[in-house]
Amino acid sequence: MRHFLLLLFFTVFVTFSFGQKTNDSIPKKEKKIELRVMPYLSYNRNLDFMFGAIPMMMYKVNQSDSISPKSLSGMSAIYTTNKSYVLAFFNKWYLNEDKWRLKFFFFNGNQNSQFFVDDIDQPDFYDYGTKTTILSIGAQRKIFGKFYGGLSYTYAHYNTTYEDNISPSSVSHSNALVINLLYDTRDAVYYPTKGYKIKLDWSTYPSFLDNELASNRIAFQANKYFPTRDGKDVIAARFYGKFGLGNVAFEQQSTIGGVDIRGYSEGKYRGAGLMDIQGEYRYNFGKMGLVGFAGLATIYGSDTPNFDWKLYPGAGVGYRYNPFKKSKFNVGLDGAVGKGDWGVYFRIGEAF
Repeated sequence: MRHFLLLLFFTVFVTFSFGQKTNDSIPKKEKKIELRVMPYLSYNRNLDFMFGAIPMMMYKVNQSDSISPKSLSGMSAIYTTNKSYVLAFFNKWYLNEDKWRLKFFFFNGNQNSQFFVDDIDQPDFYDYGTKTTILSIGAQRKIFGKFYGGLSYTYAHYNTTYEDNISPSSVSHSNALVINLLYDTRDAVYYPTKGYKIKLDWSTYPSFLDNELASNRIAFQANKYFPTRDGKDVIAARFYGKFGLGNVAFEQQSTIGGVDIRGYSEGKYRGAGLMDIQGEYRYNFGKMGLVGFAGLATIYGSDTPNFDWKLYPGAGVGYRYNPFKKSKFNVGLDGAVGKGDWGVYFRIGEAF
């Protein structure tokens, strides 16, 4: 049944992609807003089969601004066969000749997942469910040249219950202030072919903002993009680190999987901090493309100490399609394998 669902997803996705290409080949006057509705169909070992829809649109906030990238707004409505659900709204606005970058994100969902416990008589995966609400707003301002500085605020509320009372149920919330610095020389924000994106985030959860566990977190990423094959393809490289300081709540722990690193969907390897390196080759033909990627990750501060500082490899391939006419912005599907694990991922934009 699982193999049938994966085959069904790939068939629907490719059929949709070719159908969009046929429609886009008809010359039309460029619209101020490009609206697309993407079907969402995916599967992993944790959430099982996932389906939903992702409407999104790209547009210029100021039509006379020829320097700012197009802004992006959209929503995700996803349900899974393990009875999880997600409803999210996402926005990125580029203003005043790219001197200002604003974001707004809202998330409400119920994730039925699992985590690994080894300090009991029978080490095993145990299920947990977390009802989550997240609201995040932020702004970045160009300081000089290609340097930006910004501030954001994120509120999160969690209600977590555990299988067999392996841990006590908990209801918690957090208020985070994030100060960030960005060095951005990319030639495009949605699909860069050259340049750097180097970003440093300092997230603080201070007690004066009514946080039960006062802590700090530092995240650093360095992405580099190299054009190849006469500028048709791209080689992308990335280093990423997330370092939890102080009392890191269970819901704020870092888990290997997703962007860092694909190939892990069980949620087994999680800890207070994570580091990884990875590379990706992006091969393009027409409005479509293929990618191949590989990387290594490690964690520390795990509740399972023998997971700390081990190397966790991941590698895979993927398919890409650009549903927009005037902007290079890909959606796609990745399949990857990790250490005793694997995953299938629906992509909105590139992994990094």
